[in-house]
Amino acid sequence: MKLHANAALGPKGRLTMVRRVVDQGWSLTAAAEAAGVSERTCWKWVGRFRVEGPAGLLDRSSAPHRVPHRTTEERVAAITALRKMRLTGADIALAMGMPASTVSGVLMRIGLGKLSRLEPIEPANRYERARRAS
Repeated sequence: MKLHANAALGPKGRLTMVRRVVDQGWSLTAAAEAAGVSERTCWKWVGRFRVEGPAGLLDRSSAPHRVPHRTTEERVAAITALRKMRLTGADIALAMGMPASTVSGVLMRIGLGKLSRLEPIEPANRYERARRAS
C-alpha cells in the first residue's frame, strides 16, 4: 500500500487510535491529540471501525463510484468518427454543440488528442554505409 508522504496515520496508527476510543475509553479529543489528527478525523475512523471492523481502517479509492453526466458511448463514437475525418477539437465541439473542453477530454481519453495519432507511425529511416571491398 502506498501512503501519502505527509499522512499522519497509517492503518496501524488508525487501529491504535480507534482501540483507545472503543476499548480503552479515551475521549475522541484525547485520542485525536495523541495521534496528531483532528477530532473530526478521529470520529471518521471510529465510525468506520464500528461499522466495518478492521477492514474499515484501510485506504479507499477516491475515484467516484459513478459519473452521472459522463459522455455517452454514442457521442464518443461520433466524436471519434469526426476526428477520423481530421476535424479539430474546436470544429467537433461546434458541430456537436458540446463544450470544447468536453470534446478535448474525450479525445485525450480515446488517444486521439493529436491529429498525428490518426496516421500510422512511420518506420525509422535507417541508413547503411556501403561496405568497402578490400
